Amino acid sequence: MISMLAAVLVLAALVFGFAWLMLWVERLFGADKLHSATATVTLINSINNLLPQTQCGQCGFPGCRPYAEAISRGENINRCPPGGAHTIKRIAALLDLPVVPLDTSHGWHLPKRIASIREHECIGCTKCIQACPVDAVVGAPKRMHTVIVADCTGCDLCVDPCPVDCIDMLPLPIMSAHASVTVVVQK
Repeated sequence: MISMLAAVLVLAALVFGFAWLMLWVERLFGADKLHSATATVTLINSINNLLPQTQCGQCGFPGCRPYAEAISRGENINRCPPGGAHTIKRIAALLDLPVVPLDTSHGWHLPKRIASIREHECIGCTKCIQACPVDAVVGAPKRMHTVIVADCTGCDLCVDPCPVDCIDMLPLPIMSAHASVTVVVQK
């Protein structure tokens, strides 16, 4: 009987101690800081959802998420060439900022494009695979490579590393949601 009473007292002491610890943490860090952190993450996610997700790095950041984080801290909203004026307008509306023109020092807005590898010229060096931020290029060393059209963001990062210049950036064809596309390039 005494051991059961002792167990109940220990359990009550643990509950009381945990409640006191939670109050202390809330006062130390403040509930407003926790809510502020949640609001910041929500804002970053909202900005990130407006970016084109090309992960090209043209903005000077290693991808769309880091650029969204920078925008949430006050970075210019006009550094995304793939998103162009449309993305700038949407971010400006979200943040209640004036619309500004694209900063062309980071590149020019171009229509959506996809990479196409002239497979008969490919030497299988894998440099394009290593450069692709979204794993849209597939192949094996010393074997032909190809682009998964549905995954290609048109970032252009695979073109420069290619030692035999067998990658072309082609305009994305307009297609229905159920259509597939085969890109054939004759040179």
